[in-house]
Amino acid sequence: MGIIKTKSKGLLIVISGPTAAGKGTICKKLVERNTNLWVSTSMTTREPRGTEQNGVEYFFVTTEEFEKKIEEDGFLEYAKVHYGRYYGTPKDIIFDKLDEGIDVILEIDIQGALKVQEKVPEALFIFIVPPTMEILKERLRNRGTENEEQMLERFKTAYKEINEVTKYNYVVVNDFVETATAKVEAIITAEKCRVDRIEEVDLDSKEETIHESLVDLNQEK
Repeated sequence: MGIIKTKSKGLLIVISGPTAAGKGTICKKLVERNTNLWVSTSMTTREPRGTEQNGVEYFFVTTEEFEKKIEEDGFLEYAKVHYGRYYGTPKDIIFDKLDEGIDVILEIDIQGALKVQEKVPEALFIFIVPPTMEILKERLRNRGTENEEQMLERFKTAYKEINEVTKYNYVVVNDFVETATAKVEAIITAEKCRVDRIEEVDLDSKEETIHESLVDLNQEK
C-alpha cells in the first residue's frame, strides 16, 4: 500500500450545456475510451420511438410507476416537461455503481443539474459550450429536426442556459470533439487528485522505520 489512499467510491460527473453543444457525442467518446465510466439511463413516461429499447435509451414506465417512485424519493432529479411527460434520474442504480467504484456520468439539462447539486454537492459539474453562437445556430439548422420557429425558440433558450455556467465547476468549449473530450478526461483526472478526495495518509512499518532512523541520525549530529 502506498502513502496516499484515495476514496474507492466512484465519481459522479454531471455534464450539461445548451442544445446542440455536443454533450452526447462527448459522453459517448468518454465511455469508449474509459472502461470505468458508465452513463446513467434516465426514466420517462413517454412512449418509445422507433427502435428505442427499454433500459437502453430510457427506462420506459407508466405515469403511475413514475409517481410512485417520486413518493419513495427514488430520483436524484425529475421534471414534468412536454405534454405532461415525466423525465427523471433514478438514484438507486447510480449509487450502486458509485459504491462499486464506477464513475457515473449524468448527461442532463441545467435545471436537473442544479437539483443534483443540492443532493450531491461533491459531484463534478462540467458545462459544455459551442465555440460561438453562430456555430450553435448552424448545428441546429443542420440537424433538420426543428422548423424555423422551433429553432429560434431553442436558440433563445441556449442564450439563457449559457448564463448558468457560473454554477458549474468547469466549462469546456466543444470546438473539436477529440480536443473537448481530452479536456473533460483531464478534468476528471485532476478532480480525483484533489486533497479533499483523499481517504487517508498511511505510512507502513517500513516507512515509519526509515523516518525514525533519520530522526535518530539527525539527533546524533
